[in-house]
Amino acid sequence: MCVGVDSAEHLAQLQAARIKQRRADGVRDNPYHVTRMMPRRVEQVLAGGSLYWVIKGVITVRQPILALERITSDDGIKRCRIVLGLDLIATRPQPRRPFQGWRYLDETDAPVDLTAAGGSGDGLPPEIEAHLRQIGAW
Repeated sequence: MCVGVDSAEHLAQLQAARIKQRRADGVRDNPYHVTRMMPRRVEQVLAGGSLYWVIKGVITVRQPILALERITSDDGIKRCRIVLGLDLIATRPQPRRPFQGWRYLDETDAPVDLTAAGGSGDGLPPEIEAHLRQIGAW
C-alpha cells in the first residue's frame, strides 16, 4: 500500500527527491521500504521479485526488489528493509483491495508491464482503466 501518494508520477517525484538527498549525504541511494515482517519466501522474492505499489486501490507500477535486510528500528523492533531498484516500471492497472502484510502474486496473476502489453495508449487515468477491466468492459 502506497499511503499518501496520488499517482505513480508522484511516487517517482518523492523517490527522486530522497535519492538526491541520500547522494548528497553520501549514503546508498536506492529507495527502500521498511515493513514489520520478513517475507517467508525470501529466496523467491530475491529471484526476480518486485514490489507492486498499490496507489489509491490500484496497482499501476512495480519496482524490482534487490535485497531484504533485517534491521532494528530506533524503537528496538526488528523489521525488514526492502531495498528497491531505481526504476519504476508501469504496469497494466489492476484493482487491489487494502491488505496488510506480504501478498505473493503468481506470475499469471501479476499485472503485465505496459511495455510488454504494448501500453494502454488511451490516456485514461489508471483508476478508470482498472475499473473498466474489473467490470469486464475492457
